[in-house]
Amino acid sequence: MGVFLKHNLGNDEFVSKLLDRRWALSSPDAKINQIMTLYGKEGGVRGNDSFRNINNPCLGEGMTQKSHASPSFYVVRDDLLHPLVNGNKARKLDAILPVLEDNAATDVVTCGGCQSAHTAAVAVSCAERGLKSHLLLRGEEPEILTGYNLVSKLYGNAVYVPRSLYAKREEMLTRHAELVRGCDGSTFWLKDFLEDFSPYHLARNYKSSEEDTIEYHEKTRKVVIINEGAGDAIALLGLIRLIRYLSQDHLFGKKQALKIVVDAGTGTTAIGLGLGVVCLGLPWEIIAIMLADDIDGYRQTERNLIPEFFACFTFSPVDYSPPPSGGIINWVERSLPRKFGKILEGEVQECQRIAQQTGILVDPIYTLSAWDLATQLSKNGEDDAKVVMLHTGGTLGMFGVAQRCKSHFKMPDKGVK
Repeated sequence: MGVFLKHNLGNDEFVSKLLDRRWALSSPDAKINQIMTLYGKEGGVRGNDSFRNINNPCLGEGMTQKSHASPSFYVVRDDLLHPLVNGNKARKLDAILPVLEDNAATDVVTCGGCQSAHTAAVAVSCAERGLKSHLLLRGEEPEILTGYNLVSKLYGNAVYVPRSLYAKREEMLTRHAELVRGCDGSTFWLKDFLEDFSPYHLARNYKSSEEDTIEYHEKTRKVVIINEGAGDAIALLGLIRLIRYLSQDHLFGKKQALKIVVDAGTGTTAIGLGLGVVCLGLPWEIIAIMLADDIDGYRQTERNLIPEFFACFTFSPVDYSPPPSGGIINWVERSLPRKFGKILEGEVQECQRIAQQTGILVDPIYTLSAWDLATQLSKNGEDDAKVVMLHTGGTLGMFGVAQRCKSHFKMPDKGVK
């Protein structure tokens, strides 16, 4: 962590100036619930816990009052940010979308899996702003469209790409962007716009008239490529904004130790949260559950994104060397490891039980893993740190899982007979 402090990043002034720009979300606010764990039994990963949702928990100074005998953890409800664009996808696009508008983009090209929440979020967000989205989806088109796949097809221009071509993502994205731009257009990667950022850059309020927009679109197309999962340095700003919001005195404050649990796909969200913690000098730990890669892969992503972030948003390029611990994120294995995208027997029923007891829907691919770990950490209670789960959304993905894994969704009828 010393490398950050040497460059005077651990202070409110730096973060305030860094975040003084336009955003896609009018407010960084998020609803916070407290989950009480009741009647837990020892043994097994989940045991037979029962949960109770406290919709309006005591935060701020009230967090220190130990009025509950049962263990508990908090859930930051980013799944409620937007009906279709929620969770960590909304936080990343919070920073990205104004950059697209400021640079007069006309088209966006990105990629993801068949049930990618990222491509769906990009498609909806672009449509809301008059931009055209072009989505490269891995694999074959399902016979019946559902979940995020359906949203991507409804809002964007989706093309299904064979897995052999998808494996070469950069080449695939570049080639498709060139097709979209035509003879007179131009193509950019999102990171290309970072060169225009100065330290403490204030995003210019680019507003073109309707006539200018129509004329521009008729003349040429400006195509911007966004990485899979929005794994770009610009996206980190949205997560830093969230951390600053949560650190307000009436929420979690700056003195209370926290363990923030998040599920990790590309790892961008966890890294953004970690940067926010370091930049504000908070006594918080980011615990990211590795779902799509191993620890070497995630640490490499950390080593790639953090120097890129420093080079664009600080006074001078930083020769980033990870702390002795290996990085700013505590990357951990899933309690029950498996190949990415696979679900285990009983996990759908566990999601059902959590939904019925708390009104919070988690999915078996991503957020159930964060819920499990948050439950486990809150029950351990080894120190005074409070446990917080960031709900990264993804609930529409349940429809795709149900379509692909039909046997897991044959739940018994519990109705009155």
